[in-house]
Amino acid sequence: MMIMIGAGMRGDVRLERAGTLYEQAVFGGDASALTEADRELDGVEADLATAGTGQDVGVVEAGLALARGRIAHARFLEHHEEDPRELDLFERAADLYRRLGDERGEGEALFWTGCFHQVVRHDDEAAGPALRRSYELAAKAGDRLTMSYALRHLGIAEHGAGRLEAARERLEESVRLRRELGFDAGVAANLVGLAYIAAAEDRRDDALRLLDEAAALAEASGALGIARQVEQARTAV
Repeated sequence: MMIMIGAGMRGDVRLERAGTLYEQAVFGGDASALTEADRELDGVEADLATAGTGQDVGVVEAGLALARGRIAHARFLEHHEEDPRELDLFERAADLYRRLGDERGEGEALFWTGCFHQVVRHDDEAAGPALRRSYELAAKAGDRLTMSYALRHLGIAEHGAGRLEAARERLEESVRLRRELGFDAGVAANLVGLAYIAAAEDRRDDALRLLDEAAALAEASGALGIARQVEQARTAV
């Protein structure tokens, strides 16, 4: 089961569809879904041009910026070429949600801001404040999915810094939240990370066990992209 990360997708069914297509590309390994997502978002943008103003319009505008940024991020994962618009889109979404008083949306947008710094720019120091604030806002709003994403990437930063115990704790908490949500593809992704940590701690048997579970969950949820990560990890541990 895949679960769409969520606050920024409110306000228009086409935003929800774009979110589903994002996950189809990133978790399912179907990059062609991004072209369809662009078409959905083009339609939202065209309608916004004549929509006037108001709270609902502001929510859709923020969701559109966030969705555009996510599609740009998915293309980075595919081609490893930075889109100069990506960070601007996430920062715009965070600012719009902040002005709307929407802490759930702001928390999600801040997660993606931190994710950009960490994944695209390889800068954990720059990513840290946004990821920590994202977690705080998501916890306040009861947004367990965004909490799980923030914890995952905070764990990645701890792993990169050599703090394996802290990394393991954050990823395990992220796994717990994702199991509660039934987000099996996300659980599988985190189990791959935990396997790398186990290998670094000389717990190879545990690492292989984690990868076996990750493989089963990835297959069951159709997460072909995660399944490829599992096989890469097997050769590394």
